[in-house]
This record gives sequence, structure tokens and C-alpha cells, in this order.
Amino acid sequence: MPDGGEARWVWEIRSVNGKGLDFRLRLPPGLEMVENDCRKLVGNAFSRGNLQASLQYDKRNSTALPVVNEAALAAILMHVERLRAELGSLPPAAETVLSMKGVLEIAETGESEEAIALRNQTLLDGLADALNELKSMREAEGRAVATVLLGHVGEIERLVQAVEADPSRQPAMIRERLSQQLAQILDSDNRLDPQRLHQEAAILATKADLREEIDRLKAHVEAASLLLKSPGPSGRKLDFLAQEFNRECNTICSKSNAASVTALGLEMKVVIDQFREQVQNLE
Repeated sequence: MPDGGEARWVWEIRSVNGKGLDFRLRLPPGLEMVENDCRKLVGNAFSRGNLQASLQYDKRNSTALPVVNEAALAAILMHVERLRAELGSLPPAAETVLSMKGVLEIAETGESEEAIALRNQTLLDGLADALNELKSMREAEGRAVATVLLGHVGEIERLVQAVEADPSRQPAMIRERLSQQLAQILDSDNRLDPQRLHQEAAILATKADLREEIDRLKAHVEAASLLLKSPGPSGRKLDFLAQEFNRECNTICSKSNAASVTALGLEMKVVIDQFREQVQNLE
């Protein structure tokens, strides 16, 4: 983009998924003074993601000259001398010291403070525009991912309903299965107390009931659907719900006393893993 007809500059921004905000910035020599403002702009625009921004700045007819930052050079040389005394190492080459960040700066001759301030503000405005475009693209991607996640939530809901309606969970089926098991135990050893066995069977049947897990999964399905349909960041909350989905599904599989329910639980785990993977793409 043009800058006052004498320079051309381009911002390039890359963004990938990340749990927190990690921003890396590359500026041409002589423009380090805008770094803090650049970081503020990024921090205000995003709260999550690994972002890289680089500025290409080409000023025609430039009168830029390299200038040594004497204060920075003196500080670095002081540390070098201290380390040399402790380690007994050779002194560094002059070009090595000059290549250290902050030692050699590029200064424009003949530019007023007003012109420099105007240039810096123009560059910052360009970064703000680029960040807005990136934000719009990320929001569009988020809407697409949310549609996929709603499909996963719908599939989890279907599987929960299938578990709830499975014939093995009907009281009559449970009584019949327990009666058969008790009859086999009593036939093999008539010394056992039938009444005590019936009490133990009732306790086991209560522990194997899936009502609480089913109710919690239904509540998680409703919460996930509301989050995906509401504006604003929801990635962290959905990631937590994915963990809760997985916890309840594991409990169903461990408590299951029917192959059909176990099969539904394993199918649900696959969908939950797909849900969790996609959630990482949301802010």
C-alpha cells in the first residue's frame, strides 16, 4: 500500500489455532517504535490463537542511515566483559555485537517528528484493517465449524435416546435377567440364602441403572446447543462439555449389562471424539 507516494508497505498476518494468544511480530529496522502499539492492537482484537505478523516496508529515495545506540552498546559490552571474566572466553567480533537487537538502528535524516508520527499511524491503521479482515474470516470459519458441531451434538442426542429406549433397560427385562442369574446360582449351591441373594441383586440392579447418566447427557446436549447458537467465544466451555460427554459415556459403557447398550456407548465415544477435535478450532 502507498505511504505518501514515497513508500510502499504490506502487512502479512498468519493465524493458526491455539488455546491462548501467542503473537510474534517482525518489523523492518528503524520501525521498532511501533511494536508496543502493534501488540496492543492484536491483544484488543483477539484472545486466542497463534498469530504471526510481518511488515514489509520499502521507502524509495530513502536517506536512512545506520546509527549506533550508544547506551545499548555500552550495556551489552558490560555484560560481555563480565561473562568473559567468568568463562575465560574470547571477545566477540564487532559484527556480532552490531547484529544484536537494539544496537544498530536505522534513522531517517531530514524527517520531522510530525512526518514520522504520521507514517507510524498510517502503518498502525493498516495493521488494524488487516486484523479486522482476519477477524471476519475467523468468524466465518467459526460459523462453519459451529454447524458441524451442532451435527455432532444432534448425533449424541440420538444415541442417548437410543440408550434410553433400549429394551434391556425395561424393568421386566431386568427382572427376568436377574431371576435367571439367581436361579443358576441357587441351583449350583443350595446353601446360599435366597433372601440375601435377592437383596444383593436389587442393590446391583440399582447401581447398574443408567438414569442419572442419561439425564446428565441430555443436559449437556442442551447446554452445548445453546452455546453453539449464541454469539461470543465458547470454545473453552465446549471443551469442558466434551470432557463431560466423555465421562458420562464411559460410565454407561462400564455399567452396561447388554451388548446393544455397549455398542451404542462405543458409537457415542467416536462422535464425542470428533466433537472434541472440532471444538479446538473455536475461540
